[in-house]
Amino acid sequence: MSDTDEIERKRPNILVTGAPGTGKTVTASLIAEKSGLRHVNVGELIQQHKCYEGHDSTLDTHILDEEKLLDLMETIFQECAEENTGIVADYHSCELFPERWFDLVLVLRANTDVLFDRLTERGYNEKKRSENLEAEIMQVVLDEARESYALEIVQEVPSNTVEELESNAERCQVW
Repeated sequence: MSDTDEIERKRPNILVTGAPGTGKTVTASLIAEKSGLRHVNVGELIQQHKCYEGHDSTLDTHILDEEKLLDLMETIFQECAEENTGIVADYHSCELFPERWFDLVLVLRANTDVLFDRLTERGYNEKKRSENLEAEIMQVVLDEARESYALEIVQEVPSNTVEELESNAERCQVW
């Protein structure tokens, strides 16, 4: 779809991002439920449509086929615009998405002790858990968001407790 073919949106599109284990999917689901936006779990989309080129056994993760994913998501965004429905997408990375897609970018942050427990519960191996904890400490996702999107649409929010996740969803509804 070219920029000239783009349908004018009437509903917002929100990206919920953050390191693995920060509560992105829960937060995005709550936002979708409260606002009537369509929830797009990008990780599930990647799995369902096989948007990957291989597997990294060291980190026990797939190697993303960005072009295939972006083409698929472009179609979803177009369909939602035609249906006058906004999107709340969640994914652990944000720099690959076009800036024009999102009106608000929520970057979830969690304390490392909380994040360690969540990643351990998921069964992450030591290397994968350490890498994700280091990314959170170094605020990698927050920096990516600030470099990729207008600063006024990037919001850093805490996600250590269920109450904070619910509060973040409520803030989006008010916004």
